[in-house]
Amino acid sequence: MFSLTGLSGSGRRRLLTSAAAALLLIAAALLILGFSAQRHAPQPPASAGLPVSAGPAAGSMPSTAPSVPELPATTSAAATPSTTAPATTAPPAAPAAAPTAISIPAIGVHHSLIQLGLNSDGTLQVPPLTDPATPGWYRYSPVPGQVGPAVIVGHIDGTTGAEGVFFKLGALRPGDTVDVTRGDGTVARFRIDGVTKYPKASFPTATVYGNTANPQLRLITCAGPFENQHYLDDIVVYATLTGIRPA
Repeated sequence: MFSLTGLSGSGRRRLLTSAAAALLLIAAALLILGFSAQRHAPQPPASAGLPVSAGPAAGSMPSTAPSVPELPATTSAAATPSTTAPATTAPPAAPAAAPTAISIPAIGVHHSLIQLGLNSDGTLQVPPLTDPATPGWYRYSPVPGQVGPAVIVGHIDGTTGAEGVFFKLGALRPGDTVDVTRGDGTVARFRIDGVTKYPKASFPTATVYGNTANPQLRLITCAGPFENQHYLDDIVVYATLTGIRPA
């Protein structure tokens, strides 16, 4: 610490001006270093999305923050048909058996699943932010392996800034696989068809949650800019069942 005693008024002003300028330079340098060191979640390129013919339905319902839009307990029969999966012969649907764990080798995810329901306002519950490493299955969606879109959600990060279980979800690409372990001792394997980022303000509810003719999977997390304590976008992974095997 230094003293200004003995300096004239103009000398003190020059010294203070120089000190302020130095502090501004140091702050700018620290800010640049902070930005360069900050880790950003990967974002899916347009090329990883679904084909245009299988894109979001026009006039679909908007999303509600922070994660996914309002959901009914069951999907509507009038919702978008199965346009998200490639035109291939799907394996037969498996009997109902609640999922217990998920594995996504391409991004290093191997974790048990919790079950999620609905909040009082009709929005989907999300895993606790105090434990962002835990993904959850929406229990009012189909069981993974049964006909329809099974829904699994996870956080991109937590309240402490720690990476969430789906931090790298945007790095997935068509052809990657997802394994969901089920309570009956079987594993349902899904092949990823597309990875798309949507603004929450125009989230295509019917496309993401609408009925499908075959067993499918949806993985969902937040993404994009962070404003007013909320992310403005969602990443949705679309996947189709390729088979059921013993665990």
